[in-house]
Amino acid sequence: MLHTVAVRGYRSLREVIMPLRRLTVVTGANGTGKSSVYRALGLLAACARNEVIGSLAREGGLESVLWAGPEGLGGARRTGTVEGITRNRPVSLELGFSSDDFGYLIDLGLPQYAGPKSMFARDPEIKREAVFAGPRLRRSATLVSRGRDYAEVASESGSGFDPLTKSLPAYRSVLAEYASAGALPELAAVRDRLRTWRFYDGFRVDAGAPARQPRVGTRTPVLADDGADLAAAVQTIVEAGFDDLHRAVAEAFDGATVSVAANDGLFELQLQQKGMLRPLRTAELSDGTLRFLLWGAALLSPSPPSLMVLNEPETSLHPDLIAPLAAMIRSAAAVTQVVVVTHSPAMRELLADEGDAAEIELHKDWGETRITGQTNLTAPPWDWGKR
Repeated sequence: MLHTVAVRGYRSLREVIMPLRRLTVVTGANGTGKSSVYRALGLLAACARNEVIGSLAREGGLESVLWAGPEGLGGARRTGTVEGITRNRPVSLELGFSSDDFGYLIDLGLPQYAGPKSMFARDPEIKREAVFAGPRLRRSATLVSRGRDYAEVASESGSGFDPLTKSLPAYRSVLAEYASAGALPELAAVRDRLRTWRFYDGFRVDAGAPARQPRVGTRTPVLADDGADLAAAVQTIVEAGFDDLHRAVAEAFDGATVSVAANDGLFELQLQQKGMLRPLRTAELSDGTLRFLLWGAALLSPSPPSLMVLNEPETSLHPDLIAPLAAMIRSAAAVTQVVVVTHSPAMRELLADEGDAAEIELHKDWGETRITGQTNLTAPPWDWGKR
């Protein structure tokens, strides 16, 4: 289980050290940085697939996502005026996490030289990476360390580090390039964990939404981001013998039942409601009903990830559906770690009843996102290290 997620230099997240529990609810007013937390977790996951550079490029490049304020805000809080100061650290975007076993840190910075007449001169570079044991980065607990193009691995004898490579491209992650279950099991464990993280940020439910169209069905333990394979995902849950989805649908829609029809290999979801002579096809379902079924297929997966991150799952749902949705989130949190970003007071109250749950409230102070009530003494232990 993850215990800490750390972000420094990303959008309004000048420096956020966030503790996590089995179920963590992130809340706050509009503009306080909730979406930035969601995106930062997505960037961490992208490192394991060598996609972090492309992910940043799609956000407008590193310069567009960097913290825009001064390196420190102590002077601004004292004087009431924001002024530029001499930097003590290089320009960077840093991300990391620690867990029960391993932790990971990545430091991305501005490019130095992309090559003569290169069109990739704005691509950020990976300046540092580290995989470590324990709650924070320490030299004695470091298992793999990367600085620019050089990477080293802790010696089996425990007496220092052995070279891993001297020519690692600045746009390639050591996680994706050198993770091997045989040679470097620590790297492989971190990479594989990050690759299982799942992110759901709402679903399309308009008339042309992928979930409304019949699709070729194959066994689908993980719902796609766009929900296109909804019917196959539901059938997979049913055949796995899980009853949570049936109970949630019955509670949400007054005893309704969900099933899947197959026609020449094409799967389509159906909902049978009381008083109806025939089941309703997905093309006939209301937007809210379809969205609820999509969340159910995502949350009750028979192949749970190590982390599931949900961005405002209550959006566009009727208040009567919040309770059964919260029940599905609690069911998911029983088998995997869940982070929920939400505005809904009802959702917050329902999830607060979970045994291993925590609520994190964000607020803005001089443009930076801060965790309400957190101080230097109460923040989780964390060390960024140096380039």
